Amino acid sequence: MSGTADRSKQTFSDVFIPPCTNDTGSAIGTAVDAMRHFTGNAKIKWNVYSGQPFTLDEIDGTGIEVHPLDYNQVASALLGDKVIGWVQGNCEIGPRALGNRSILAAPFSKATHERLNRIKNRKSFRPIAPVCLEEDVALHFDLARPSPYILLFQKVLDSRLEAVTHVDGTARAQTVSREQNPPLFQLLTSFKAKSGVGVLCNTSLNFNGTGFINRASDLLTYARAAGLDGFVINDAFYLLKTAPLAA
Repeated sequence: MSGTADRSKQTFSDVFIPPCTNDTGSAIGTAVDAMRHFTGNAKIKWNVYSGQPFTLDEIDGTGIEVHPLDYNQVASALLGDKVIGWVQGNCEIGPRALGNRSILAAPFSKATHERLNRIKNRKSFRPIAPVCLEEDVALHFDLARPSPYILLFQKVLDSRLEAVTHVDGTARAQTVSREQNPPLFQLLTSFKAKSGVGVLCNTSLNFNGTGFINRASDLLTYARAAGLDGFVINDAFYLLKTAPLAA
């Protein structure tokens, strides 16, 4: 099954798209079918943040400043064109970063789009997904419902969002509510207070061709090799000293 959908096609009244649209879908679908057979119920509840916890092993602190997590401070860094790794709690299940193992950046510049694709070692034309406050999504995108799993295409309505607008004028936004992901919601709220826009670039925090980074020492190695300006692990903000903090 395709990992995305265009809801403008009205063939069905509604379409359920599993959040984990990769090979795990076969195993999950088999389990759901068995549940339906034995219970008559085929509906399951999803918690996409059910992966492994992050491993806080020892890291080399040379060239790093460590600050207690201050959402306003991170928002200022993002608004100052810093690219930040973002780690909170357990990692996501499935193939997409949904705000627990993400790389975040401001959404306004084509140069940011190009930089993120260089960091990710991807072709320059590849799209970068936006993450948006659920309450504001209709202000920026042609979307009038929550989309927490980055599965639906929509037109971009806000011309300022150059970093997340694909060549055909579309994006595939993730919406975030306070209940769904409190830390990411708070960061988006702080970024909106500074920029007027509750939207960020969101791409996955991983080495090319591998799963999510889930160890502090691996994250530091990645940040230095790929050119991140810093990263957040739960309640701490690590800033590489070559990337001065925005005021």
